[in-house]
Amino acid sequence: MANSIYIEYNFKVSPVQPASDILIAELGEVQFESFVETEDGVQAYIKKEDWNPNILEGLPILENSLFAIEYEFVEIEQENWNATWEKNFNAIQVGDKCVVRAPFHDKPVVEFDIVIEPKMSFGTGHHETTHMMMQHILELDFKGKSVLDMGSGTGVLAILAAMKGASEIDAIDIDNWCYLNAMENIERNNCEHIKVYEGDASLLVDQKYDVIIANINRNILLEDIPTYVKCLAPNGVLLLSGFYKEDIAMISEKCESVGLRFENNFEKNNWVAVKYVF
Repeated sequence: MANSIYIEYNFKVSPVQPASDILIAELGEVQFESFVETEDGVQAYIKKEDWNPNILEGLPILENSLFAIEYEFVEIEQENWNATWEKNFNAIQVGDKCVVRAPFHDKPVVEFDIVIEPKMSFGTGHHETTHMMMQHILELDFKGKSVLDMGSGTGVLAILAAMKGASEIDAIDIDNWCYLNAMENIERNNCEHIKVYEGDASLLVDQKYDVIIANINRNILLEDIPTYVKCLAPNGVLLLSGFYKEDIAMISEKCESVGLRFENNFEKNNWVAVKYVF
């Protein structure tokens, strides 16, 4: 596949938190698809075909007087992504059982050692939403369970579910680069029970899953929750993330309207990951 052209934005943000998290969420709403958190802000990436010079106009955080944000942008090719993330990617530990690392990191002594080469995909464990979803997965029994990972990015959540004993796993992402990258990472981690698909919730026809994992964004979740519920097996579990603490009420109202019950959530820097059950 020919290398795509991406636009790389370098944002300098003050204060770095919570502004960086808010910025990432708002950029995700205007088709930025990958992010690297740096010491003084965020690097964000969008395909040139999805970009226009006015894409940041009206972004609420840029008009918020509480934050000072400067930025510049440049065109890059996909092949330069590795050099960018290798400079910024540190191994991530989730609890005392799981580490997410790159191939060039030393192998740790943990139960779940996940090796990820993210390229242009989202989901290295660095972002709060991915980290908290991994916390939920570590707490659940996956032995023999069927699993759906929606918005799978690098495939890291599907890989952890497979390592915990899930028998059948479908990983779906709308982005072609994520689709290809997830397949690479799944092979790298020797996960034979994961099937990867390129698409969205329209692919979910007549499937049933014991656990559905969806780390996307609030608006897509609100639209797709009824579809997820139709695909949940009896006593199924739905894990949702990609939104803020103040959005829980809205998400829970939607879930309750289709028969789900809130059970618990993790919270980190105002991001949340919520568990719902039948």
